[in-house]
Parts: sequence; structure tokens; C-alpha cells
Amino acid sequence: MIRKGIKKDLLGKMYYRDKKSMQEIASDLNCSLHKVSYWMEKYCLNARPRSEAMYIKHNPAGDPFIFRPPETTREAELFGLGLGLYWGEGTKADKNSIRLGNTDPNLIKRFIEFLIKVFQIDEKDLKFGLQIFSDINPEKAMDFWSKTLRISKVQFNKPIVTKSGSIGTYRKKSEYGVLTVMYHNKKLRNLLISLLPM
Repeated sequence: MIRKGIKKDLLGKMYYRDKKSMQEIASDLNCSLHKVSYWMEKYCLNARPRSEAMYIKHNPAGDPFIFRPPETTREAELFGLGLGLYWGEGTKADKNSIRLGNTDPNLIKRFIEFLIKVFQIDEKDLKFGLQIFSDINPEKAMDFWSKTLRISKVQFNKPIVTKSGSIGTYRKKSEYGVLTVMYHNKKLRNLLISLLPM
């Protein structure tokens, strides 16, 4: 027979519905972490996987995005374009974030628009990586991308500089380097992958 302690309904509600950690539950109930852990095990309440626990810790207010399926023809076009861009140009190997790199600012603009309008993300949460050749001025390249895309320089990571090689048509295309737009959210990355026609 289970001795008196934390009620199962309360424990389940706090842990699963309210997404509280066992330590937070212990603090709220003014008891030890050991006691919470004991009753979790006693009631056979499964603990969250570490990855899910970390996700909740970094997103205490819930998901920082909302998937809004297209309702108009224009929204459907943007949705299809965004998926196509990610399918063709995105880095699918990264399991924790959405990444897409290109030299074309218009392509990057449309992908950002896709993320903002379809998934309601906050533009300020986007990060940018710039890869340039050693004969390109980093400040000039960053100024170009910042002004063209209307994004703050504080959203940029430190530029990655690659030693210049042969001068050809590709050099002309990458006059301002390759810009990678990044959104760090594993859950949204997995949702986006699931929407690809694969």
C-alpha cells in the first residue's frame, strides 16, 4: 500500500501539464527533490528524456513559434517556396536548428519571410553566419547584408574567413560572401523536416 505523500494527480499535473521540473515541484511543495523523485517512481510516472527537459528549460513559456498553415493562394505560394528553398538549400544534417546558406540576398529574404509568416517566429531570434574569402572586407560584407536584409549586426556570429583561391565566376557571385540564416529550435527543425515532400 502506498504511504501518504504527494498525490498522484497533483504530481502528474505539475510535471506533465505545467511542464515543471522535479526540482521546481520540490520548491513549490516545499519538500526535497528526493521526495518528488521517490513518488514519481512509486506512481510509475515516466521522467522526460533529457533532450525534452532541456528544451523546456530553454523555452519556459512554451514553443517560440506557431505553425500557421496557408489559407490563401499567396500564403500557399510562400509556403511552397519556403519548403522548396529549405529542401534544396537548407542544411538538414543539423539536428538542432534550421540553417540555410546562400549568396543571393533575395533568396535569403524570402526564406526569412517564410519563417516569420508561416511559423510566427520573432525575427530577433534569427542568427546569421557569414563566410567570406580573405580578400573580402568583413565590415563591408556585413554592412551589405545588414542593410539589404534590414537586420541588426548583433545577430551576426563572427565571420568565417577562408583563404582566397582562384578568381572565377563564383568569386563575382560571392562578392559579399555566403550568408547563412539560422534559427535554433530543434522542435521547429523537426516539424520543417516532416513537412518536406520526402
